[in-house]
Amino acid sequence: MEKINRTLKRIASSENFQKRFEKMRQDTLANSGVREFIRENEDGLTSDMIDKGLSKLYEYINQSKECQKCESLDGCINMMKGYQPELVLTRNAIDVRYERCPRKIMDDEKRKNERLIKSLYVPKDILNATFDDLAHDDNRIEAIKRSLSFILNYEHGKQIKGLYLYGEFGVGKSYLLGAIANKLAQKHISSMIVYVPELLREMKSSIADSTLNEKIEALKKEPILMLDDIGAEAVSSWTRDEVLGPILQFRMLESLPTFFTSNFDFKGLEHHLTYSQRGEEEKMKARRIMERIRTLSEPVLVDGPNRR
Repeated sequence: MEKINRTLKRIASSENFQKRFEKMRQDTLANSGVREFIRENEDGLTSDMIDKGLSKLYEYINQSKECQKCESLDGCINMMKGYQPELVLTRNAIDVRYERCPRKIMDDEKRKNERLIKSLYVPKDILNATFDDLAHDDNRIEAIKRSLSFILNYEHGKQIKGLYLYGEFGVGKSYLLGAIANKLAQKHISSMIVYVPELLREMKSSIADSTLNEKIEALKKEPILMLDDIGAEAVSSWTRDEVLGPILQFRMLESLPTFFTSNFDFKGLEHHLTYSQRGEEEKMKARRIMERIRTLSEPVLVDGPNRR
């Protein structure tokens, strides 16, 4: 039987193998990411190092970067699912390092927030909402246009207002939030939808397990926060002034886009926030909350028949 080393030498010396190898080498070195890496490290790279690192370069070009070749996190094609390659120079040799991809980062953040804040859970139809289902909806055309305009113009760090979607019960305000969140996710932009009445109930119980401050901090700093059904909760001075107030104040100062849905317009919500469960009238405190909401969002009427 022919020894393995002799077989490998014979295969490597064949003309067909040499042609395939040379084509692979040329395609690898022609890759834009590889060319950029070589250019950035030209002072430390030699031809010998490039030849020895060819297998690493080939590994790099056949992996998905920035989720470009992957339909979803579950459908990730990379060697390490949810991790994308980066070329590095380590001890005079080319190597590949794997870092979390945008979808993996978003998924990890979402799971962390879900463990922390139970009121993130919203109906499945909202989580799966798409603008395709709204394509022929003339009643909500203005709200749809404004939503798509936000998605198109949003950039991290750019000062841009969210939307205050108001209208009658069942006209699809929450569904529209879900469609916005899913469209943003396609662009690898994180957002968080929170059902306000449940959130405020949860915040009260969080005092006992000492997670209140951690939850408030998470809501403050989320890149895009969506507060669903504000105004449906029973108002207490504590939830209004110690929970909603600090969250909205921080987001206003940091220019973090914030969305709201409500059955009330601005005037109606201010009246709702004015009176506490005890019947106390606190106009100035309600105005402070409304000032923050007006700064953070633009009002958009969502009209049409009840779709529930």
